[in-house]
Amino acid sequence: MSDVPDGWEKRTSRSSGKYYYLNIYTKESQWEMPTEPAQQKSDKVTCSHLLVKHRDSRRPQNWKGEQITRSKEEALELLQKYRNKIVNEEASFAELAEKYSDCSSARKGGDLGPFGPGQMQRPFEEASFKLQVGELSEPISTDSGVHIILRTA
Repeated sequence: MSDVPDGWEKRTSRSSGKYYYLNIYTKESQWEMPTEPAQQKSDKVTCSHLLVKHRDSRRPQNWKGEQITRSKEEALELLQKYRNKIVNEEASFAELAEKYSDCSSARKGGDLGPFGPGQMQRPFEEASFKLQVGELSEPISTDSGVHIILRTA
């Protein structure tokens, strides 16, 4: 019977002779004894976002059909205010997304569901995959506007 959790292998370092632990799915290793079964790396993330469009956005209209006339600077300023409210726990991400996001995902509190590589605009995708679960991004600019992203899974 193995003393390491499922999905891990105990190995010996050739250079130091010390034991290390290898995740058999991701091939990542660590010196500390794992306390949980190994996780497989998912090629998908689940995120919510709050989008603020500006007049130079690819489609300067929100999901309600309203024309957007604000500048990119004004959009960034608004987005930073929303981000500060979330960080300071004055409002939840979902509340602000429902109320202010220019994306139709507002109806679901900004939830975009799971997505994989190649499904989102590159800056959005790159930021999403760098976030840890529960982490909130800084403002991210895409052709659609400016976003803050919350990784949920």
